[in-house]
Amino acid sequence: MSKSPEEMANTMIANMKEKTGKTLEQWIAIAKKSGAARHGEIVKMLKAEHGMTHGFANLVAHKTLKSDAGSVGETTDLVAAQYAGPKAGLKPIYDALIKAARSCGAMDVAPKKAYVSLRRAKQFAIIQPSTKTRVDLGLNMPGEPAKGRLEASGSFNAMVSHRVRLENVADIDKDVKAWLKKAWSNSGAS
Repeated sequence: MSKSPEEMANTMIANMKEKTGKTLEQWIAIAKKSGAARHGEIVKMLKAEHGMTHGFANLVAHKTLKSDAGSVGETTDLVAAQYAGPKAGLKPIYDALIKAARSCGAMDVAPKKAYVSLRRAKQFAIIQPSTKTRVDLGLNMPGEPAKGRLEASGSFNAMVSHRVRLENVADIDKDVKAWLKKAWSNSGAS
C-alpha cells in the first residue's frame, strides 16, 4: 500500500537532517534569506547552490511558501479560496474537469494552495486557475509530443509535462478528455 503525499512528506522531514545535513527549519531559513520568492526559484537555488535533490528542494519550497495543504490548515477550503473573487467565474471549468477526470476511474483529489493535484499511484494532472480568465490543466504525459492545444509545460509547473489552457467549459472537449485518460492511465501503480 502506497503512502499518502502527507505521509511521504512527514517521512522526508524526519530524514531531512540525516540526508541533507540540516533540519527543515534550517532549510526554510536559508530559502527565506536567499530572496527567492517563487517556488521554482527556491527549488533551483537549493539544487544549484546546496546540491539538494529535487524531492527535498520541492518540499522545502512548499514549506517555505506555505503552499502545501498541510501548511494551510485543515479548516481552510483551498478550492473555494482558489475560485474566490475575480476567479469565481472559473469554478464551472474546475467542476467539469473534476467530473471528466473522475470518469477515468479511481483517483485522489488533493487541493494545494494554488492548484489541485489529481493522483493515482502518482500525480497525473493539476488544475490551476492561472488568470482571471483561464484555468490551466497540467498533464503528466512524458514522451507525448506537444502539439496544438497540448503545449509543453515550460515554466508553468515542473511537476507536469504538458499544459492545456481552458477559458470555458466547452474547451473540455474530446481531446482534453482523451489526454486526461492517457495521463490517468500512465499514473497507475508500476
